Amino acid sequence: MSNTTKPYVQIWTDGACTGNPGPGGWGAVLRFGKHEKELSGGEEHTTNNRMELCACIAALEKLNQPCKVTLTTDSQYVANGITKGWAKSWRSRGWVKADKTPALNPDLWERLLELCEKHEVEIVWVRGHSGHPENERCDTLAVIEARKFAR
Repeated sequence: MSNTTKPYVQIWTDGACTGNPGPGGWGAVLRFGKHEKELSGGEEHTTNNRMELCACIAALEKLNQPCKVTLTTDSQYVANGITKGWAKSWRSRGWVKADKTPALNPDLWERLLELCEKHEVEIVWVRGHSGHPENERCDTLAVIEARKFAR
């Protein structure tokens, strides 16, 4: 009998923006057992929420097989969008929110929902800038990336 237990991966993410919109960056830390990987990226003109979503997407896209994931974020936008089912509701209404206004960032939400369906993802929210070591590292990575685009 084969072992069908999914690999367990911990992910921490953060996004940053200088101005909102403005130059932005994101950072992620992935941990699988003793192995750790840092990822980061950014854009010249973006929003903080887009960078928060990009961090989650980039991290989950790095996983080469379905995994059990604890994804820790300081973004209530991301956490609530997934855990409260908002993003699935927006998608089911054609990316329209309950108040009939367009949902923002449907391209990124669509990709994140697809990845959450591929992996078994538990979202954990932590308060930003509260001394959480991995969250602080992600913030540093995100700020470094955002600064690359600042003029």
